[in-house]
Amino acid sequence: MTNHLNPITTPRHELRTEKARKNKEAAQAAFIAKKAGIDAMLARLQALSDEHFNCHPDEVGWATVGVLDHYAGLLRQITDSAFGEGEHAS
Repeated sequence: MTNHLNPITTPRHELRTEKARKNKEAAQAAFIAKKAGIDAMLARLQALSDEHFNCHPDEVGWATVGVLDHYAGLLRQITDSAFGEGEHAS
């Protein structure tokens, strides 16, 4: 059962506490949703890598290498940020 606080009869500190609790729950739900999105993207990237980025060995050329280099650069930005490395090092 949800406890509805009456703003007229409930002390302010209880209202602030309830608001903070709801805000924290909303942040936790948003975090879980964002993490699920990242997990899905990582799974798709792993599957694409497992398939050699849909490139047959006979089709590999410098353009293909350039595309993978671009992907690696973008992923490096993410990992540097996540692990405090590269330009994000302290």
